[in-house]
Amino acid sequence: MRRLVLAVPSLAFLTACLPAVASLSEEDIAALNDLRAAYVEAVLANDCGAMTAVFAQNVVSLPPNVPMVEGRAAYRAACEAEESEAPPQDFTTTSRDIDGYVDLAFDRGTFSQTYASEAMAEGVTINGKYVVIARKQADDSWRWIVGIYNFDAPLPQPE
Repeated sequence: MRRLVLAVPSLAFLTACLPAVASLSEEDIAALNDLRAAYVEAVLANDCGAMTAVFAQNVVSLPPNVPMVEGRAAYRAACEAEESEAPPQDFTTTSRDIDGYVDLAFDRGTFSQTYASEAMAEGVTINGKYVVIARKQADDSWRWIVGIYNFDAPLPQPE
C-alpha cells in the first residue's frame, strides 16, 4: 500500500513534466481533407496514378476479403490489374473524425459508392467505413501510410 501511495504522486509529477504535444493545425486538417478529396476524384476518374499519389512509399492497404497490399508500387499494380473494371458512377466520403499530433494523423469516416447495374436502373450502392492514417512527409505534405476499409453489408452477388 505504501508503494502505491508513493507511486501516485510520482506519476502525477512525471506527467506534469512531459512536454505538451502539439495538435493538428487548421492547415493540417485542410490538407488531410484535400488528400481525401483527391483520392475520391482519382477513384471517379479511374486514375491509378492519382490514386497512388495520396500514399507514402511504405503504405499498407488493408482491403476487405483480400490479402494486405504493402508499398506504393504494389498498390499501383493492384489498381492497374482492376483498371478495366468500370469506376463507380458516384463515390462520396464523409469524415467523422480527423485528429492527430504533429506529423501523424487519422481520418475516420464512411463512404458510399454507386455502380451501374444492368439489372437495376438505379445501380448498386455499396456503403462502408474507413480509417486512414497519414504521416507528414519531409516536404510537409501529408500522405496516407495505412488504409483500411470494409463494407456495411455483404457485396451484392451477380444473378
